[in-house]
Amino acid sequence: MITISLCMIVRDEEETLARCLNSIYDLVDEIIIVDTGSADETKKIASNYTSKIYDFEWLDDFSVARNYSFSKANMEYILWLDADDIILEKDREKFEQLKNKMTYDIDVVMMKYDLGVSADGMPICTFFRERLLKRSKQFKWYDPVHEYLDFSGKIINSDICITHKKTKSRSRRNLNIFKKRLLEGKELSSRQQFYYARELYHHGEYDESITYFSKFLDTENGYLSNYIDACIDLSKCYLRKKETKLALRTLYRSFEYDTPRAEICCEIGSFFKFNKEYNKAIYWYKLATTIIKPEHRWGSITHDCYDYIPYMEICACYYRLGNIEKAIIYSYKAAEAKPNDQKAQHNISFLKSIK
Repeated sequence: MITISLCMIVRDEEETLARCLNSIYDLVDEIIIVDTGSADETKKIASNYTSKIYDFEWLDDFSVARNYSFSKANMEYILWLDADDIILEKDREKFEQLKNKMTYDIDVVMMKYDLGVSADGMPICTFFRERLLKRSKQFKWYDPVHEYLDFSGKIINSDICITHKKTKSRSRRNLNIFKKRLLEGKELSSRQQFYYARELYHHGEYDESITYFSKFLDTENGYLSNYIDACIDLSKCYLRKKETKLALRTLYRSFEYDTPRAEICCEIGSFFKFNKEYNKAIYWYKLATTIIKPEHRWGSITHDCYDYIPYMEICACYYRLGNIEKAIIYSYKAAEAKPNDQKAQHNISFLKSIK
């Protein structure tokens, strides 16, 4: 059986830290907590689970803090989590099985990361992250914000999920770190341009966001999934500025990078639906339902874009076109995709009442 060090960096996480540690403490052999300046009860809570708590001066650089946490690990493998992550019971069982059966030739285990769950308990958006790493390989973190690990060797995909349960609202912390670096005259890598553009978008700075998304899309050394996501978010920036032609062209630009993805098809469908071009919208939504969900793609997957969302929107489009029969058919398809969804059930009842 392999041994595992859990390494975490925390700050003012009294609301979520115990929840996180309760879901994992008995599955690891060591817990390393690096505190970057908590003013609440975070360290007191952490002390209930481990004595290995280290203070670390915050330097506006997540990679430096994470590398410090890794440097304190003593076990054969390192697991990293954020304080607002948890491991659900079904995944705890899978984790324990992995720990018992995993062979020492494996360098990295990729695990799914679920960014929240819907009302029916299903994941909303999922992507893979490098979660369990062989300590002797001395993998390092890079980038001050949206940090990443440079890893290699024998890599396996696992169906274990880490579930993100965010409780805090989005802050300007990441955006401010980027702006500070630019003021210091530091250049942003293509990857940093992408994440900076996203931070700008989420904080309503659309003109600057457009500039940096455009810079990123003109590069050639980024991740495929980031190019697709950039097309989606850049399109949304243009829509915010009512530049509709550019918004649509940007979505089409995603086809330069990869075959159509359901997420893109739904965005294009939404564009045409908003403009009351319902037959065009139906075409793109139907195309989304024909695309097979890539279960092992490392990039993000928005699950509802492969069935529930397009079925609901096709239903709405047919209703607007006055085709109640087809609207009913697709309302049933939406209900089949999410059996406990009240909106789909309401559509069925309403459409039957006016048939």
